[in-house]
Amino acid sequence: MKTKHIILALLSPLAFASCDYLDFDETSGLVTKENVYLYFNSTKQALTQVYSYMPQGYEAFTTLNTVNGEDLAMRDCASDDGEFGATGATVQYVNNGSWSAINTYDTAWELYEGIRAANSFLVEIENTDFTRYEEDGQYQNWIRQLRYFPYEARVLRAYYFFELARRYGDIAMPTTVLTAEQANTIEKTPFDDVISFIVDECDACISNNNLPDSYVNEPNSEVGRITRGFAMALKSKALLYAASPLHNPTGDTQRWRESAQAAWDIINSGLYTLDPNLVDASTGNDYTTILNSPEVVLFRSNSADSEFELYNYPLRFTNGNRSGTDIPYTNFPSQNLVDAFETVNGYAVTLEDNVGWVSDDPNFDPQAPYDNRDPRFYRTILANGMEFSGGQGGTIETYEGGSDYYSTIEAGGTPTGYFLRRYVNESTSFETGAVTSFQHVWMIYRYAETLLTYAESMVNLYNDPEATGDYGLSARAALNQVRTNAGMPEIPACSASEFIERLRNEWRVEFAFEDHRFWDVRRWQIGNETQRQLYGVRIVRSGNTYTYYKNLYETRTWADRMYLYPIPQEERFKNTNLTQNTGW
Repeated sequence: MKTKHIILALLSPLAFASCDYLDFDETSGLVTKENVYLYFNSTKQALTQVYSYMPQGYEAFTTLNTVNGEDLAMRDCASDDGEFGATGATVQYVNNGSWSAINTYDTAWELYEGIRAANSFLVEIENTDFTRYEEDGQYQNWIRQLRYFPYEARVLRAYYFFELARRYGDIAMPTTVLTAEQANTIEKTPFDDVISFIVDECDACISNNNLPDSYVNEPNSEVGRITRGFAMALKSKALLYAASPLHNPTGDTQRWRESAQAAWDIINSGLYTLDPNLVDASTGNDYTTILNSPEVVLFRSNSADSEFELYNYPLRFTNGNRSGTDIPYTNFPSQNLVDAFETVNGYAVTLEDNVGWVSDDPNFDPQAPYDNRDPRFYRTILANGMEFSGGQGGTIETYEGGSDYYSTIEAGGTPTGYFLRRYVNESTSFETGAVTSFQHVWMIYRYAETLLTYAESMVNLYNDPEATGDYGLSARAALNQVRTNAGMPEIPACSASEFIERLRNEWRVEFAFEDHRFWDVRRWQIGNETQRQLYGVRIVRSGNTYTYYKNLYETRTWADRMYLYPIPQEERFKNTNLTQNTGW
């Protein structure tokens, strides 16, 4: 079957004013709402505006803000996978215990504007009439596109509800355009009911060819729109969260069955396949590779710039373009994450206190601990001794006294001993007079997630990694598809508890810095074990010999209330029916 995929391209969205909770003018870019829906192009632009709220894990792709670092910090730096260099950034609220209903982080409250825009669009599109243009040569193309518009808006609205629900649990869930009074008195909908709504919406949009598998054969061959495949993916993701321990404390197996079925439906559809090209570090943010990948279900396409590289290259490769107070605004992978990557032969590797590197792999060399690791390690991490082609190119030297070693973050040092490679386009140059920019993308969903969702659901459903149940694939076989695609050996037969441990590690390394770990820690309820210590490495060189020390960089604060976000106090002042989450 021909490969299907989708990208989200934001093309000239309407300008919308900042507004109060759930209350804004969704047509402020034009004279009146009636004018918007008189013409096909402005109608389509109104739908594009609904798309424009699609969140991503690195907001500086679209809005650069170096005042407090909020837009430059990746959410993985609010997990044990990383650290953000700027100590005053809002992402640090999550790490240092100052997170609260007043000191908010990543509220995503602007998604309510996207939801209102979708609700308004769904009302107006019902009455759209372009029959006066029947003689226009584009009329038939317009009608063909219009049939998908309401279903695209419904999936987008459902996705925004999901993003809010995984932050807050129970949420206000307006499905109609509200007046100001209604918006400020609406009550919260229970999490399970939100998930049920999302599933029903996705089912409605999946059925009866309401959405295409691809827009290749549609007018203009657009690839920037919601497909049936993404509707299936959203349903699968929502059901996985509903089945996970945070929202399924009794371990109800029916929830795992529903999650397994939704993932199996995607597998069985034949729409997507795994792609080894996405594992290659050189294609970490290569637009063409991602565009043509049979694994990609949805990603958000952003404008061409060099900001991500400016703030995530090792400092000496930026040719002095990142300086002064901007120097610390960098995302750094942790030793915690590095320890999650096995050797290429499938053996665990850890850096131990007062011991150094430890691995049972007979081919492991403690003097070259970053050699012969899981290929996904090189997609994610820049470590001492690795070659880097960005800027003028060179060998990374993070040992004390090396070219990339500085004693403080403010001077350009890495607090963990590592730099980020994921999403970095190493073709970017900061050479004076020859600065280059490239289009950046943010991965929203790819097929590997379906396979790991299926594996997790099946092992929790049957308590047996080998069980196939009503399907043609076991949990272990699904997980091993992902490993094989990455160039890693299969995991052998094991107990259910051991399999779950291996599976959770697979989630971590497969999706490192793709905005999964922060959420997985919460849905698995493992924060108390994982979020208290952040480690780095200290490397001392003596001649040709290196000594590696595990370094406790930061002791972090964790409280179980952090499994869900606090409702922002400013929103509770407007609407007293927004009850606060437990512990906040």
